[in-house]
Amino acid sequence: MDAPAPGSGEVPEDPFALHNSASAVLDDHGRVVGWSERAQEHLGYLPEEVLGRMALEFLFDSRDREAVRDAAAACERDRGWSGLLPVLHRSGRRVELGFRARAVIRAGSAREWFLVVAPAEEVLQWETDRSVLDGLFRRSPIGLSVHAPDLSILRINRALARFTQLSAAEIRSRRIGDFLIGPDVETIETRLRRVLETGAPLIFTEQPCRLRSDPGHERVVSVSAFRMEDPSGGILGVTQLVEDVTDRYRARRRLALLNRASARIGTTLDLGQTTRELADVAVPDLADAVSVDLLESVARGDETAEEATGPVRRMAVHSVMAEALRVMYSAGEVFHFDPRTPQARCLAEQQPILEPVLQSSPGWYFQDPERSQRALGLHAHSLIVVPLTARGLLLGLLSLWRAERPEPFEEDDLTLAEEFAARAALCIDNARRYTQQHQAALTLQRSLLPQALPEYSAVEVAHLYLPADPATGVGGDWFDVIPLSGARVALVVGDVVGHGLHAAATMGRLRTAVHTLASLDYAPDEVLSHLDDLVNRLAAEQEPADGRSRGQQIVGATCLYAVYDPTSRRCTLARAGHLPPAVVTSDGTVSLPDLPEGPPLGLGGLPFESAELELAEGSLLALYTDGLVEARGLDLDEGLERLREALSRPGRSLEETCADVQNVLLPDHPPDDVALLLARTRVLAPEQVASWELPAEPTTAARARRLTETTLTRWGLEELAFTAELVVSELVTNAYRYGGGTPVTLRLIRDRSLICEVSDSSSTAPHLRRARTTDEGGRGLFLVAQLTERWGTRYTRDGKTVWTEFPLAAAAEGHSAAVANLALNGWTPGES
Repeated sequence: MDAPAPGSGEVPEDPFALHNSASAVLDDHGRVVGWSERAQEHLGYLPEEVLGRMALEFLFDSRDREAVRDAAAACERDRGWSGLLPVLHRSGRRVELGFRARAVIRAGSAREWFLVVAPAEEVLQWETDRSVLDGLFRRSPIGLSVHAPDLSILRINRALARFTQLSAAEIRSRRIGDFLIGPDVETIETRLRRVLETGAPLIFTEQPCRLRSDPGHERVVSVSAFRMEDPSGGILGVTQLVEDVTDRYRARRRLALLNRASARIGTTLDLGQTTRELADVAVPDLADAVSVDLLESVARGDETAEEATGPVRRMAVHSVMAEALRVMYSAGEVFHFDPRTPQARCLAEQQPILEPVLQSSPGWYFQDPERSQRALGLHAHSLIVVPLTARGLLLGLLSLWRAERPEPFEEDDLTLAEEFAARAALCIDNARRYTQQHQAALTLQRSLLPQALPEYSAVEVAHLYLPADPATGVGGDWFDVIPLSGARVALVVGDVVGHGLHAAATMGRLRTAVHTLASLDYAPDEVLSHLDDLVNRLAAEQEPADGRSRGQQIVGATCLYAVYDPTSRRCTLARAGHLPPAVVTSDGTVSLPDLPEGPPLGLGGLPFESAELELAEGSLLALYTDGLVEARGLDLDEGLERLREALSRPGRSLEETCADVQNVLLPDHPPDDVALLLARTRVLAPEQVASWELPAEPTTAARARRLTETTLTRWGLEELAFTAELVVSELVTNAYRYGGGTPVTLRLIRDRSLICEVSDSSSTAPHLRRARTTDEGGRGLFLVAQLTERWGTRYTRDGKTVWTEFPLAAAAEGHSAAVANLALNGWTPGES
C-alpha cells in the first residue's frame, strides 16, 4: 500500500508499520544477518550482497560513523533507539532514513538488533501529524469531542474538559445531556445526528448552552462537526469542535442593539412615541421588562427640569411577561420615587446603578411593597437603572429588569444600557424641544386665529385651516369673522406671501389691523387701502440699513374683505389681489362673482373698488386662499372647477361641506397654507326691525321716545323702554341740533341685543367729553356711554349713523340706578 505524498492533506500511515517499512537484523557485533525486500528497494543491495557483512563498513559514510556509534551507544544503554541517520545507497548516494532499533534475544542468550527503516520525509510528516493530533487533544484552546455513532462520548480534549469542569476520563462514555440543560442538548444532538446521516459537515454554527454545573450563566458556543469514516467508508462516529464565543457574541449583540437603537429610536419628534421606541428596543434583547420615566417638566416640554426628586411621569413600559405589565406603573401615571429606591438614587446622583441580585439590595422594595412582592413572585432578580441625560440636562431614567432570563445583569450589560440610553436621551431631548416649540407655535396660533367662532345672527359659519408646515401649526393664511354694528358681520380671508412663523407673525399684525379698521366701520375698499399702507410700512421696517438681506421679508399679501347686512341682504366686497369668493344658492348653483380685482397689498398707490351683491337667505359664501385650489398641482381653472363640484351638493351641513372640499382638493400634506371660510347667510325677519324717518322739528325727540316705547312693548322688552327712550332722545336731539335741518332716521333692531341707530346727513363726528359742573350741556354722549353696552359712529355716502347696543338681559332697575347716578352729577333729560 503506497503512502500518500507529503503535504497531500491526508493523514499518512505509520511509516514504521511492518507492511510499509524496510527491515534488517544485525547481530550483536553489527553484522547483517537479515535483509527485507523493502530494504532492497530503499538501498539497492541484494540480500547476498549484504548478509554477513558489517553494516558500518558499507552502509555508512566515514563522515557519519561517529553519529552511528552514538546511536549504537544509546541503543545499548536504553535497549533501543529511534532517529534519523544518513545511509549510503548501493549507487553511492546518501539517503536520509528514519530508524527504529530494538534488541531481540535469541536462544542461548544471543542478542540481535531488529531495525525498522523508513524514508526520512515520511517519518517527519508522520511525526508532524502526530504532533498536531497530540496538540488538538492536549494544547488546543478549542474544544474537541469524539462521539460514537450513538453519540456517546469516546474522547474529549483538555479544553473541553475545562469547559465542562470535568476530566477527560470522567466524561468518557457519557452523553451530552449529562452536562448540558435540556433544550440545548436536543439542539446539539439533532445537528450531530444530521451530520452522521448525511455526511455534510456542520460549520461554525452558534448556539446557546447552559451547563448543569452553572445553570445561571448562558454561554454561546460555535460548533463545527464532521463524520468519521474508516478506509472502507464505514461510519466510526462524529467529531465536533466547540469554541466558547460568548464574549464575541455579546460584543456583536451589543453592536447590533446599538445599531437597532439608532435606527428605531427617534423616528418621530413625538415624545411618547420616542420613549416607546426606547422601551421596545431594550426588550427582549437586553431585559425582560423595561420602564421609561421622565421628569414631569420634561414630559410637558418645559425648558428647565424640576428637582431631581421628581415627580416623574411613566412614559412607556414593555415586558415579555403580560403579568409584569400589571405589576408595573402604567404609562401616563405621575408619581415620586421613594428616596430609598435605586431609581431615586439614580436621579439624585445622575449615575447608573447596577443591582445584580435584588434580594441583596432591599432598597428597591420600598417604592411599593405590594407591587415589589408581586414582582418577586415573577422571579424578578436583577435590575439596572440608567439616567437619561442630554446636553447637560437630566431628562429622566430607564429601568431594566430580568426575570425569565436566569443570568443576572453584568457590567457589560450596564455599559450597553448606558450607550443606547445616551443615544435615546438625545432623541428624547430633541422630541422635548420640538414639543416645546410646537406648544409655542400652538399658543401663537391660538392668539392669531379664531379658535371657536361664536353664533352670529347674520351668518352661520364653518372653517378649515391647514398650515403648510404642520410643525409650527400656523402659516401666513388667515380668516376672520368680525361682528359689526347694526347686526352686520365682516368676513375676511387673507394670505401673506411665505410660510412658517415669519409669515404667521406678519399675518397676526394684519389681522389685528383688520379688527381695528372694522371697529371703525370703514367700508371694504377703505379697509384694503389702510392695509396696503400698513404692508408698505412693514416692508420698509425690514429693509436693512446696510443693504444686506436679513432672510425672509414681506413682499406682499392678498386679502378679501366682505360685509354682510342681514337686514338688507346686501353684501359689499372688495379684494386686493385675492381670488373671488364662491356664491352657492340654496339649490346648489355655484357662481364666482365678477368683482373688481385690486392689486395685492404692498404695491401702493393703486385704488381699490367695492362691489355689492344681494344674497337670498340661505346663500353660501365660500372665501378661500389659493392654497386650496392649487394644492394638487392643478392650474387655477381646474382647481376652481373642482371647488365648484365640491360646493354644489346641497343639503349638507357646513362642516360636511368643509370635509368634502378637503377630500376633493387637498392632499395629505398641502404644499401651501390653506384657509377656507364658509358662511351661510341669514336674514332678520321684518318684525325684528323698525325704522322711521323723522322731520327735523323740535318735537322730533318726543316722537322718537313714543315710537321707541311702543315698539319695545310690542317686542316684550318693556324693562328696557325707559333706558332706550333716554338714549334715543339724546341721539335724536343731537341729530336735530347738528344735522343741518335734514330729516333724521331712527331704526330699532331686536337681535341678540337691542340696537338703536340714529342717522343724519351730517358728517361731523360726535365726541364724548366730561362736562364741568358749570357747563349747561355736553353730557348727552356721556349718558349714552353710561347706559349702553357699546356705541359708536359709522359713516355712509349720505352722512353718518350713531348706533348703540343694549344687552337684552339688562335689568331696568340697573339702568334706572345709572340714570339716578347721572342726575346726582347734574344731568337732566334733554341735555346735549
